[in-house]
Parts: sequence; structure tokens; C-alpha cells
Amino acid sequence: MSTPVCRFAPSPTGFLHIGGARTALFNWLFARHHGGQFLLRIEDTDRQRSTPEAVDAILAGLKWLGLDWDGEVVHQFARAPRHAEIAHELLRQGKAYRCYCTAEELEEMRTKARAEGRPPRYDGRWRDRDAKDAPAGVKPSIRIKAPQTGETLIRDRVQGDVVIRNDQLDDMILLRGDGTPVYMLSVVVDDFDMKVTHVIRGDDHLNNAARQMMVIEAMGWQVPSYAHIPLIHGGDGAKLSKRHGALAVDAYRDMGYLPEAMRNYLLRLGWGHGDDEIISTEQAIEWFDLDAVGRSASRFDFAKLDNLNGTYIRQRDDDSLIELALTHLAREPGRPVSATARARIRAGMTGLKQRAKTIVELAESAEFYCHERPIPIGEPGHKLLNAASKPRLAALRDALTCVQDWQVAALEAAARQVAESASVKLGEVAQPLRAALTGSNVSPPIFEVMQVLGRDETLGRIADALG
Repeated sequence: MSTPVCRFAPSPTGFLHIGGARTALFNWLFARHHGGQFLLRIEDTDRQRSTPEAVDAILAGLKWLGLDWDGEVVHQFARAPRHAEIAHELLRQGKAYRCYCTAEELEEMRTKARAEGRPPRYDGRWRDRDAKDAPAGVKPSIRIKAPQTGETLIRDRVQGDVVIRNDQLDDMILLRGDGTPVYMLSVVVDDFDMKVTHVIRGDDHLNNAARQMMVIEAMGWQVPSYAHIPLIHGGDGAKLSKRHGALAVDAYRDMGYLPEAMRNYLLRLGWGHGDDEIISTEQAIEWFDLDAVGRSASRFDFAKLDNLNGTYIRQRDDDSLIELALTHLAREPGRPVSATARARIRAGMTGLKQRAKTIVELAESAEFYCHERPIPIGEPGHKLLNAASKPRLAALRDALTCVQDWQVAALEAAARQVAESASVKLGEVAQPLRAALTGSNVSPPIFEVMQVLGRDETLGRIADALG
């Protein structure tokens, strides 16, 4: 195989969604695996719906995912004169023709076809008609002469051989009456000029391949290698929607997912390598190829994504996690992150990251380290600080004042001694202690929390809870 050139070609009519992100990832991995190029093209020919904000969001989403592209970004709309040039070349070669149908005639054609139970296709009435019969005042479109017999074979690296009967194809418009090129023409010309060898995209584009091949073959160009990937569905098997997770990529960032976890998760949506689940980006580049892409739709599962993200959080270095958590905490009004709080979070990060599934969870679980005394205590914490538990908490406070070595083992030993003296389980001492120190009924290991807070802060928070 020659060195591949792949492209990702989103339309900036919305943000980079999760399906588009997976398509970009598969193209990027294929190119990197084979030492080829990964190009980026913004298909902004829909001028009414394309926005600069969407373009910026697409670029930001790709950068966050770590999917770097080669060369400059190509903007399709800017290449419209080149697309029109190819349409006129096909016209010159007799492989296209001018169509003078009015909008009313085309609508009449569609209505008749529907009434007869046929697909609403153009009937080719101007294919061999003399232009001298053209009605006055009608600006003609340019249509390609589609093959009328035989079949078009799409050799697809994922779907296998797909056969389309040519009588199902009509004479597709290349240039509209106002001279603007249609999407189908623009895509083909851009792929040719960008020297794209492999078109890897969603299988909702499979039918487009046959129509685009008409232009490719009419121009005598090399047909690219196609790979149409099955779409992503929700957990219930229905088409992916916002309720399933069809969100913009930046929403996942804001929800606290790590880019390396998203890459790993998207990779496993439709591609596999044995029983491997945790696949680093380096391994993915080494292993990825199109023969392992499945033909059936994959299902998006937030629970699996959460578990995978939790694994990557535990693998992350503490310094980067601290910055991510602090960035989230600093967004919330009224929650300044002091130098003392930062130091506590740093010291307690080992315990904090063990249970967090997202950076948001990590930040929320670290919040009690940021509070100044007296700390806020939530309802679950108040339930633990009741008439029965406060005497034990007071006894623990007295015992802690005698602890010289403020380390986990000594602190736990003191709590166990208080529990034994009161003839209760350790949890009946540790849980009200947790409420006093964190304001909640859940936290990292509480004796580790005590070590991080230090003697003075620990005893002070206990005194506040007792008071």
C-alpha cells in the first residue's frame, strides 16, 4: 500500500459531536499507523448554516483530543471556482449537460414520482435536448450524465463489496443555476486535489460514494479506498441523540473526562484488539487498522466511559490532576482556592483520585480541603453528628491531643482505642469524625484526611462540630 492520505471533513453547521470525533480518530490513527498524512477540511459550502463559532469549536475539540492534523486547514467554500472548473470541463467533454428545468417542473417531477411510488429522481429530459429549445430567462444548472445501465461497485474496507444499480442513480446536479457547486462535486474535487487515498467516514455516506464515483470516473481519476464505519447508537439501540450522549466534544471536557480516556473509549466503539480494553494512544497507533472495524453499530455507554475515565485518572500524575481540579473549583463563584487549600489538595491527591470517575467528581471531593473554618456541613453530615455520636467524637478529640506522631497509623490507633472503650465498632467513631472534618458522609480514607489537614485544623474542625 502506498503512503495513505486521510482527511476529516466536518461541516461547521454545528459543533464537533461524538460521532465526528470518532471518525476523526479513526482517520488519524490509520494515517499515523501507516506513516501517512491526516488532513483537515472544513466543508463550509452551506453558507447560511456555517458559523465561525462552529469552526473554532471543531478545531478546539480536535486539539483537546490530541488529534493533530498535517498542513493548513482547507476551507471548501474558498475553492468554489476550482469546483466549477471541473463541472465545465465535464461539460466540454460531453459528460455533462445544461439543464433548463424550472423549479415548477422539478417539483411536478417529484410529485408524479411519489404518486407512482417511485423515488423522486430527475427524469433526464434535458440530457439530449438541444439548448436552442431552452426557455427564456432560465439560468441552467449543469448535470452529469449518469450511467443508465449496469452497476456501480463500491469496494469498501469495512462493508465489503457494495453494488448499486445504475438505474437507481439520476443525472446529479454539479453546478446550480446561480453557478455555485453542489456538495457532491466539491467533495470529489477536494479529495482529488488534496491527494486523498483513503476516505474513512460514517456509513450514512455509503450511498454518496456511488454518486461521487460518477464524477471520479468521468474525470478518469483514481477511486479512493473507501471505509464506511457503522454509526454509534445509544444504549437502547436507537439512533444516538443528546439524551444518549450525542453532545459536543467540549461538553465532555467540561463534564470532567480526560482526552486520553475519550480517545480510548471512542477507539473501542466499533474497533477491537482481542480482549484489550485499556489501550494507550501509542498502542492504538501501533495496532490500528481497518480490518478490525466491525460492521454493526456500536452502543454508547456512559457507565463504561466513567469507569474507563476513572482508570485514566488514577494513572495520571498528581500535578496535572491538581491543576485540572483547581481549574474546576476556581470556576465556582465564592470558592477562592488559597495556597493552603492547594497544598492540602496536593498532599491528599493520592486518596482523592482513587474513587473519582471524572475531574468534576475529583474537584467536588477535594472541596472540603478548600473550606475555611467553620466548614459547611451537609444534611448527611448533620445526621452523623447526633446526640449519640458527639460524646464519642469528644472522647476522640481528647485522645488526639495526646498523639505525638500525626501519621495515619497513630491516628487510626487512637480512634480504635476510643471505639473499644465505648464498646462500638470503629465506624461509629470514624463516621462522625468524617462529618466533622469534611462536612459529608463520604471522603477519602479519613485518617489520611487527618494527616493532610494537620493537628491544628483537625482539632479545630472537631471543636466546631462539637460546639
